[in-house]
Amino acid sequence: MKRPRLLLADDHRIVLEGLRGILEPEFEIVGAVEDGRTLVAEAKRVSPDVVVADISMPGLNGMDAARQIKKIDERIKIVFLTMHADVSYAAGAFDAGASGFVLKHSAPQELITALREALQGRTYVTPMIAGELIGSYKNGNLRPAGSSAELSPRQREVLQLLAEGRSTKEIAALLDISTRTAEFHKYRMMQQLNIKTSAELVQYAVKHGLVST
Repeated sequence: MKRPRLLLADDHRIVLEGLRGILEPEFEIVGAVEDGRTLVAEAKRVSPDVVVADISMPGLNGMDAARQIKKIDERIKIVFLTMHADVSYAAGAFDAGASGFVLKHSAPQELITALREALQGRTYVTPMIAGELIGSYKNGNLRPAGSSAELSPRQREVLQLLAEGRSTKEIAALLDISTRTAEFHKYRMMQQLNIKTSAELVQYAVKHGLVST
């Protein structure tokens, strides 16, 4: 029987090696990457059946990476494996197109269950937060992390890179845009959000789950 093809993404190599050991008996590991931008490129290149990704990753966070992957091929399933137990992160994950949300301190079998459910076209939420997540949706007071109605996807990319300490010149090179365009995105974000300083921009990025503290 053909094993499902699985792409791994986490910015800690030791986590990737641990996942490989846990999942290889049941899945064909077609790649392991350490940042969100490489994850998108590899997903496009190897076309896996399912992706296991962290939310907090350098260059491009997991949720924005998931959005880009879904645009490339909506059939690719995405399961997040994260330390973020806040329901806003789970909401953000599903808003980005995920099929599963598992916490890193869960038992390994839970991740395997989530992957099986995703491949069957179903959704899996770790039981530790499932009740709270449903309750928050019912109350209508849940704001998904990793998203912002005020910002475009490209602006979120620029904001994450700025919050990680990248210069506009470095951002321009990473995103294949001109330095002037990168500076314009920064200026427009500060104008739209009524933010006066770069420090406030970083605070906004952290508050909205685009980068970790």
